[in-house]
Amino acid sequence: MSAAALPDAISRSLQAFVDAAVVAFGPDLKSVVLYGSGADGSLRPTSDVNLLLVLSAFDAAKASALRPPYSIAEAAIQLTAMFLLESEVLAALEAFAQKFSDVHRRHRVLYGSDPFASVSIPRPAVIFRLKQVLLNLTLRLREGYVARGSTPERLSTLIAESAGPLRSCAATLRELTGDATVPPKEALRLFVENLNEPGWDEILAHITETRGRAFLDPRAAGETLFRLIDLATRLRARVENLV
Repeated sequence: MSAAALPDAISRSLQAFVDAAVVAFGPDLKSVVLYGSGADGSLRPTSDVNLLLVLSAFDAAKASALRPPYSIAEAAIQLTAMFLLESEVLAALEAFAQKFSDVHRRHRVLYGSDPFASVSIPRPAVIFRLKQVLLNLTLRLREGYVARGSTPERLSTLIAESAGPLRSCAATLRELTGDATVPPKEALRLFVENLNEPGWDEILAHITETRGRAFLDPRAAGETLFRLIDLATRLRARVENLV
């Protein structure tokens, strides 16, 4: 396993989990893939470590044997794992095209073969799912603005939770429009830069603050969340124009 960009402690815990998965699932385990910020070197202390395990079969006894190593890794490095059958890869690419577009862009194979080496995500599926994700996010943010508006700590948490999806959607949009591939955080910065409107630098800075588990003051939290509603709407409008 090559994990040079990861801190030593995370790399060791990750290797221990991969080793445990190999023992637990045996020949049923076909691939272990690190994706997201851990794969592209942008992992933060507050980030989850995301894994995809591709299996030929999901056996109850074998899966149960992985529970203790999973609990240890979950506590130590905030591990989250997705268990996908080989037979489900193509269906997952289409059904969750936006998510797997990001996985496809930012992944590193830790064990076995690359499940994405010879597959592509249908463009219509990516566009459809991207619009769906952005509309759902818009609705969640509006609800949060009303329901959490009197509690800046809860608003800050919602802002932090929304940062990843917004950044990922901006990166997927760039891919669909043929622009140069950049990390998701940079993709969102470039999108708002092209809006050529004042105040967005401050909004992006507030997002970064909340990602570091800082709480914004009430004014900043409310304004930032409201601007994120607008941002999600603008991203979706841009996607609507794609063919």
